[in-house]
Amino acid sequence: MPKPLLTVWYNTRCPVCDAGIGRQKRRLIEAVKAGRMEFRDINLEPSALAWAGASLEDIRRRLHAIDADGRLLVGADVAIAVWKTTPGEGWLATLFGNPVALPLTRFAYDRFADLLYTWNRRKGRW
Repeated sequence: MPKPLLTVWYNTRCPVCDAGIGRQKRRLIEAVKAGRMEFRDINLEPSALAWAGASLEDIRRRLHAIDADGRLLVGADVAIAVWKTTPGEGWLATLFGNPVALPLTRFAYDRFADLLYTWNRRKGRW
């Protein structure tokens, strides 16, 4: 099995996060089957990214990923990396990941992630 181009850790206990990743997995089924893309539930591996300084709560709050070069990506940068790999979604990576839009993309992602995290905590999902 080849080394994944991207390993994404996400929170299955968040219904919005789980649905979004479920959609991406279906769009990337061939890459997942071939081992080029991997999606992992942080709730099953709570200390998986401790070596990188990312706690379970950090990953529940924002997507985290490791790219093929071993670099840690967080938040909007993960979404952009996934879009680059997803057939028909490269335009999203270009639109939201260009140097002009990227700061706004990261800001918007972080605010949405904060709201989702708070909502999930209030619902007692963890």
